[in-house]
Amino acid sequence: MTSRGRASLRRSTGWSAPSLLISILLLTFLLLLSPVTVPAAAATAEAEGDDTVRVEFEVQLARDSTGKFVVEVHPSWAPLGAERFLELVDSGDAFWKGIRFFRVISGFMAQFGIPGKPEVAAQWKEKVIKDDPVKESNKRGYVSFATSGKDSRTTQMFINLVDNTNLDGMGFSPFARVVEGMEDVVDSIYSGYGEGAPSGKGPEQGKIQSMGNKYLKRNFPMLSYVKSVRRIVGGSGDIGQKSGESGGEEL
Repeated sequence: MTSRGRASLRRSTGWSAPSLLISILLLTFLLLLSPVTVPAAAATAEAEGDDTVRVEFEVQLARDSTGKFVVEVHPSWAPLGAERFLELVDSGDAFWKGIRFFRVISGFMAQFGIPGKPEVAAQWKEKVIKDDPVKESNKRGYVSFATSGKDSRTTQMFINLVDNTNLDGMGFSPFARVVEGMEDVVDSIYSGYGEGAPSGKGPEQGKIQSMGNKYLKRNFPMLSYVKSVRRIVGGSGDIGQKSGESGGEEL
């Protein structure tokens, strides 16, 4: 390009060489700042989650003690598991009332999910769902469905009482986590019977399925159990607090 051409370019743009250089440097600086701001906002949105659902459990911990805890369901973690859980939540008292935490092992997990009425348990026993890929780890407070093999999940689930990362490789896919009441309520669920029969002194799952809460109330009266389950919006001031209210047997 001739000197005349260069002069013409400068006139047509209205920029001098120094001012053009400064503008380029300023634009470069602004572009460098942009990636820092945008991902931070995206990360915040992802952390908050726009598809999570909160569910409140009210539990009879002991004869004179009740408590509430909240789980946050993440469909993106395990879509099929989350869908099944919310299906159960929406079934209401017909499914949940009186369900016992029948296998609670200190330093491991708390298992529940067999309805107290045998006829209800029988209805759900054959409604199996396929496995979800494991996207989250079985950390303390995370909730997964129990299985008896590949694609065998129904209604039984467990809350991890400690980090059980060894379960990740076994196909247990968390779909939710406890966000309120873990220390005060979940950790207080009765664990005195330990492992179930025949390996331990706790309830036999086959008898729970066939005899329901009549079997559990007669032989394992100390088991903590679910009083109610409901979807909630936001939090609650009394979540995670144990009370002295005494709840009667529901089933």
